[in-house]
Amino acid sequence: MANSDNPVEPFKRAVAAAVRSLAGEPEMDVSFGAEPPSLRGNRARLPLPSRNLPPDEIAIVRGAGDAYALRKAYHEDSVHARYRPTNADAAELFEAAEQARVEAIGTLAMRGVGANLAANLEARYQQKPFTKARERAEVPLADALGLVVREKLTGQSPPENMRHAVDLWRDFIEERAGTDLSRLEGAMRDQTAFAKLTRTILRDLKVGDELAEEREGEGEEDADQSEPGGEGQDGGETESQEQSGEAQMREAEGEDGEEVSAESEAESADDLAEQSETDEGAKPWRPEQPFADQESWGYRIYTTQFDEIVHATDLCDAEELTRLRNFLDQQLQALQGVVSRLANKLQRLLMAQQNRTWEFDLEEGILDTARLPRIIIDPMYPLSFKHEKDLDFRDTVVSLLLDNSGSMRGRPIMVAAMCADILARTLERCAVKTEILGFTTRAWKGGQARERWIAEGKSPHPGRLNDLRHIVYKGADEPWRRARRNLGLMMREGLLKENIDGEALMWAHGRLVGRPEQRKILMVISDGAPVDDSTLSVNAGNYLERHLRHVIDDIEEKSPVQLAAIGIGHDVTRYYRKAVTIVDAEQLGGAMTEQLISLFAEERVHGQLGDKARLARARHSGRRQH
Repeated sequence: MANSDNPVEPFKRAVAAAVRSLAGEPEMDVSFGAEPPSLRGNRARLPLPSRNLPPDEIAIVRGAGDAYALRKAYHEDSVHARYRPTNADAAELFEAAEQARVEAIGTLAMRGVGANLAANLEARYQQKPFTKARERAEVPLADALGLVVREKLTGQSPPENMRHAVDLWRDFIEERAGTDLSRLEGAMRDQTAFAKLTRTILRDLKVGDELAEEREGEGEEDADQSEPGGEGQDGGETESQEQSGEAQMREAEGEDGEEVSAESEAESADDLAEQSETDEGAKPWRPEQPFADQESWGYRIYTTQFDEIVHATDLCDAEELTRLRNFLDQQLQALQGVVSRLANKLQRLLMAQQNRTWEFDLEEGILDTARLPRIIIDPMYPLSFKHEKDLDFRDTVVSLLLDNSGSMRGRPIMVAAMCADILARTLERCAVKTEILGFTTRAWKGGQARERWIAEGKSPHPGRLNDLRHIVYKGADEPWRRARRNLGLMMREGLLKENIDGEALMWAHGRLVGRPEQRKILMVISDGAPVDDSTLSVNAGNYLERHLRHVIDDIEEKSPVQLAAIGIGHDVTRYYRKAVTIVDAEQLGGAMTEQLISLFAEERVHGQLGDKARLARARHSGRRQH
């Protein structure tokens, strides 16, 4: 019945299955939307097909899916980042050639895939203004080079609507790089060799040649060190460089040997002096703090001037917040029963931990009448006292950090808001303080930070190149009745943009560390790896992901904050030690509740074991006195 109502759904399922199969990624997340198609990590977004499924549109959607699948199957991000030029123009050409390579592999191997790719390519250029260009300057060189490379690899001419545009550049490209272009076919299956050859073509075309030559020299040197069978010429150059470097080191040692020796003796004397000072008064030992060595991570921020930490009420007027909250309440009714049952389970566990307990066998306190028979039996047995205590359960704060990126748009962000709503109410009833935070950016593909970088000359490797927006939906000390309306902001169109997870984690962690509570829990809800097109376009492909790993490692190793994560359609277990991955957003409520239950249950077990140990020590002490 569902299929007859919406015939597009079976087609979407078939395309998604084909993409996963061709990519060799069974867990790949394939979605369809009206936004521009994209491939980010393990998530692909394809064009949304029309309800009547016209044949030409079917081929376009399939072609977009095949292009992303081939990219996942035959492309290594690490190799690409290693050889990708830092110059923006050269990087654009390099990217076009690499995409032509992976699509050529699929075109030659599977005829149907080739037809889909051709249809998608023609549709991609259909609306481009340069399809009717009359001069070479009106056509981007990257598009022309990509189509020429495709032609060299597959033998297929450019699409009809681009042939004239390519012909405007063809003589220029063939004249300068024709010889190297003819060698591409032999390197098509070897991404490293293809990347090196592409770099040579970029030098032939005089595009970013200075930066390209610098990076090429670094790449060849690394390759020769790792591959014994390198070309003789390159190996000789590298070997001569190493020999000259060693000679310079030996020469420097000969000239400065006395100074080095003097410095060594001075350092030894300082060490002895420090050892002697420890006898009189040693400096107190301080544990290593998280993020203390972040300078060694290689993570840069171009500017923080345009970043903002903003309260939800500052981003939306009260009337619109009320309207968005009413919309969220309507959606909440459908999930109220399922998530509320899980929340009640959590509440029962938490309330059970708030029961009062007693400490026994004390030397003072309330007389323990249950142990009076021992005195009747043995008058020399000491009196036993007890003391009532409260568990330190209430001394806890929980922070929910929600990914507010564009990929969460729709059902995932709605379910995340609803689950945060229910859990915040539940924890407040149990006297556990809760804060709800969100993270995104102020703009797509860079904001004012990128504009400044461009105005200041596009320095290479600028680091993070977007304006952060960290949102406080509910503070830990803020009553829920005042903050409940703020969660409706997540339903606002245009709020969700890019996600830079590492800095968001540091921000949320800093807020928790400053809290007075003894126990601090940070739960992250995200649907993918950190992605910011502006930053990744001018840095290494794993730039943000590498920073996220450093942040997580420091929190888990050096911080008292307990960290847990939930991934929606994304495997977060490769980042976090305590994590769970869910396939559907509908599972989020259960996952959040179960994670909190496990954390509190662990604490309860540890507390009970500690009480038993203290009781055993007290009894042992009493027997010794007796």
